Amino acid sequence: MRLTDMAVSLWPKRSNAYPFAFIFILLYNKVVADQMPGLTFDDILPEDRSTYDKMRPPKKDGKPTIVYFHVTVMGLDSIDETSMTYAADIFFAQTWKDHRLRLPENMTTEYRLLEVDWLKNMWRPDSFFKNAKSVIFQTMTIPNHYMWLYKDKTILYMVKLTLKLSCSMNFMIYPHDTQECKLQMESLSHTTDDMIFQWDPDVPLVVHENIELPQLALVKNYTADCTQVYSTGNFTCLEVVFVLKRRLGYYLFHTYVPTCLIVIMSWVSFWIKPEAAPARVTLGVTSLLTLSTQHAKSQASLPPVSYLKAVDAFMSVCTIFVFLALMEYCLVNIVLGDSDAPKPPAPPQTVPPKRENVFEFPGKENALLLTGAPKLPPPPTAAQKARNRALKIDKCSRVLFPLLFFLLNCTYWILFAEYI
Repeated sequence: MRLTDMAVSLWPKRSNAYPFAFIFILLYNKVVADQMPGLTFDDILPEDRSTYDKMRPPKKDGKPTIVYFHVTVMGLDSIDETSMTYAADIFFAQTWKDHRLRLPENMTTEYRLLEVDWLKNMWRPDSFFKNAKSVIFQTMTIPNHYMWLYKDKTILYMVKLTLKLSCSMNFMIYPHDTQECKLQMESLSHTTDDMIFQWDPDVPLVVHENIELPQLALVKNYTADCTQVYSTGNFTCLEVVFVLKRRLGYYLFHTYVPTCLIVIMSWVSFWIKPEAAPARVTLGVTSLLTLSTQHAKSQASLPPVSYLKAVDAFMSVCTIFVFLALMEYCLVNIVLGDSDAPKPPAPPQTVPPKRENVFEFPGKENALLLTGAPKLPPPPTAAQKARNRALKIDKCSRVLFPLLFFLLNCTYWILFAEYI
């Protein structure tokens, strides 16, 4: 779409001036229309009406009609991962040349404003938004569209729309993912033999520089060709691709840090004495239930996909750590439980014990006083041995669990460092 000098002078160069320029053009068109003599639809049709067919594109020398597109994106919002949709506010311009039309008499300006309703009786590109779920035409304060006819019989049609578009998303590495959402425009009934869409060679796409999204960042946007082959032929198609990268800050403070704290909290049981069964069991079960709730909360805004996501892998391993901390106390309790069994009765003594001579006691006591030999401590009982084994298990767990969890975090963040 090569606009004439007047159109270029009216059209702004900065993206943040587009709303004001659009209103200015509509008001300017109103003033120009009031100053010009009345124009009817018959004034632009050829004298021989039989040569004009609104269903046939204006092909010249058998070549397909070229339609130039320009898109100005004013805003992106309402990105919904559950329904995989997003909303966009755009200015959509189409430009094509219809050599069959007749210029109005006494056309002194560079272009002439036409009634938009005349499009119903003229040939126009049958473009539609391929991935749109709904389209809202802006009517406040006046219908936001206009049509110009230039001296070289070029027609410009501009319209402001609010679109709700589908966006195919992949959550394999969520929340470190980068999504590509598209805005596709395709011909409905004309094949590439009759019509071809092309991007405006001067300004194909303008994206407002102040677009802000709460959880995603618009890192890149570009135009592309999406022409496809169907069973009925090749249908021309153009697309705008928005590259959206997810911001990690929200998930870091609302998912990863709380989850790690819950896992660390479950290790407190390793410092509680083994005999305090209610305290250790309550701490383990509470940590496990809290982690399950945290995992369910992280999945609330996502569709139920069948593949494993990055956050699922992290949360699942953390759940295993908390579960193993609870199982560690089961092992400690089993070790302690071995000493609780009733002791077998001592076998009956068949040999009567030797009676000590009454006169030997003073001699033994004097010998102990002279030699100073201490009394040997009694050997540990079975219960003491079992408790010592349980304490050793707790001491090993105090080192093993944090070490393994630290290695898990290092491995996880190294793997996904390139996506941050």
